[in-house]
Amino acid sequence: MPGMVVFGRRWGIASDDFVFPGSIELVLRVLWWIGAIIMYTYHKDRFDCNGRGVLHTYLVGLLVVLALIILSLCAIVYVSAQGTITNPRPRRSIPALVYLRALLYIPEFAWACLGAVWVSDDSKGCDLATVGAVIAAVVASWIILLFTGLGVVFVFDPLGNPRPRPTAAESQGVQDLESSGVSQFFSTARSSTAKVWESRLRLLCCCLPQDESHRAAFSSIAKLFSGFFSDTDLVPSDIAAGLALLHQEQDKMEQSRDPSVIVSHSPSSPIAADLESELEKAAHCMQFAAAAYGWPLYIYSNPFTGPCKLSGDCCRSRSAEYDIVGGDHLGCHFSSILHTTGLQYRDFIHVSFHNEIYEIPFFVALDHKREAIVVAVRGTLSLRDVLTDLSAECENLPIEGVSGPCYAHKGIYQAAGYIYKKLVNDGILNQAFSIAPEYKLVITGHSLGAGTASLLAILLRSSFPTLQCYSFSPPGGLLSKALADYSKDFVVSVVLGKDLVPRLSIPNMEDLKRKILKMVSNCNKPKYRILLQGCWYELFGGHPDDSPTEMDNRRQEQLGQPLLGEGSLIIHPSSSYQSLASDDSPAHTAAHLADPLFLPGRVLHITEAGPPRRSCFSQVNYRVEWSSAMAFRSILISPSMLSDHMPDAVLHALNSLTRDRPFSLCPSSLNSQHNTI
Repeated sequence: MPGMVVFGRRWGIASDDFVFPGSIELVLRVLWWIGAIIMYTYHKDRFDCNGRGVLHTYLVGLLVVLALIILSLCAIVYVSAQGTITNPRPRRSIPALVYLRALLYIPEFAWACLGAVWVSDDSKGCDLATVGAVIAAVVASWIILLFTGLGVVFVFDPLGNPRPRPTAAESQGVQDLESSGVSQFFSTARSSTAKVWESRLRLLCCCLPQDESHRAAFSSIAKLFSGFFSDTDLVPSDIAAGLALLHQEQDKMEQSRDPSVIVSHSPSSPIAADLESELEKAAHCMQFAAAAYGWPLYIYSNPFTGPCKLSGDCCRSRSAEYDIVGGDHLGCHFSSILHTTGLQYRDFIHVSFHNEIYEIPFFVALDHKREAIVVAVRGTLSLRDVLTDLSAECENLPIEGVSGPCYAHKGIYQAAGYIYKKLVNDGILNQAFSIAPEYKLVITGHSLGAGTASLLAILLRSSFPTLQCYSFSPPGGLLSKALADYSKDFVVSVVLGKDLVPRLSIPNMEDLKRKILKMVSNCNKPKYRILLQGCWYELFGGHPDDSPTEMDNRRQEQLGQPLLGEGSLIIHPSSSYQSLASDDSPAHTAAHLADPLFLPGRVLHITEAGPPRRSCFSQVNYRVEWSSAMAFRSILISPSMLSDHMPDAVLHALNSLTRDRPFSLCPSSLNSQHNTI
């Protein structure tokens, strides 16, 4: 529901968010009150030490204050558990209870000071157990006050000052009132939101240089975030509840599909590549993409043997048989690259660990096994890389011979331009081809490195017509449709399972926000039950139909109805909500959004074969198929949406498909262009 309004401003917490923190504090307060009762009963007739009057007053006052706090917490927890997310009427007394609870902090603070004074001045000669108990009570009071202050800071909304909200008629006529006070209000609100997000980014990245390039990146990212979050009035717990509901809904729809029906996807390229051959090449290239991460990924993937292997190589002086640039003073990054790829020192042409915003590490090596010159680009591993990822505006990328709009992800395009200049202007590729002129050029990377590798391949395509690019877990919002189609002749993207990153794009995020709004608006269960059941479902599984968070008498067509709580959840309408009562498909949503971006090249999609839930020690079997970029136009909520993106998981899946068992083509693929292993 909308953020709660108390003390004259809106906060980043709703009236139904007090169930869990209130319950935890209630349990602690009850235990504390029981301990105080025991101590008071023990000393009732034995206050014979120094400062006994102060001690007696402290204990009696503490019992009274704790009792009042316990009663207020019981009321807050009970009232906060009533109603639903979009029906706050049963919780209308929460602000008054919050005011009451805030007032009780005053006597608690006074009694904490009184206890501290007694311990420091009047506790001489008293029982050590009594002194220890009072000290514990005083410390507990200060800890709770400290955490309360931190909680206030955490839920503080810099944009929570009272502001006029447009009426329904004004909201519907915003587009026709360009010079009206309503449009002026929205413009001011968006500007204020962008400034707040820019300040947050500056604070988060305070360790980075505040030069012109970083300031431009902060401004660009702030505009993106403010535009995405400024049109709804949801608190974080509402989003968590919506994600839990959406995950169960997606699982229910997936389980309801007929398992005998296989949707066929064929490669969009005119020449269908052999699936087995492409998988072997992809598995080989993924070793280079993983190696580009250096020692952090190597240690993560080999926690027991990795440190021992690297310890003997780091800090060892070597002859300069390769060109290395910055960032690897001890040589641990390069040593891990050697161990991962199995290459020799002499096989490397250029190794760069230089890392700034829009400038990411990469290396160029000779792969004699595949007779290729490999350019491997590192993925996200630093805060600077995150800023590059988040610079998601579109930038024109004109390519000769490509018809249609050509644009790409701004931050990744600039990173590709940086590496392009290094390879071409600094003569790195000329040096490599002078050593091995008959070799072909292969570009690879994972995540941010995958997107950069794809754009780099597009930039180099005219000079190296035979180059190939293997892009692992690339970001979804990367290329315009024209460029994505153009790249299908030389780029192969590999996606594992329900990986979030290949599905990340502005249209997909808008679609996700739209679905979350519908879920929380149509669910008639309290938020605390949704979150509890959601945690249970994520940890232990279960059937979605058994979930108490399911909507009563839910039918699929109900999800196409207008939001039940639209007035309380939407601050102002945006393109995401122009047709809430119509088609709910991601493609339909994307049609209302500008500049949709797509995955590069042809897409190999690797999924787990078998039941969705398995034991931790069971062997994973994988299947792979040619897929379509349109299959990734929706974000899938799953516990594996992040783990499927990890480079070691992608490498393990590829190795499992190519090494651990022989190939077998499904019979259905023999009669169609759909290839499955």
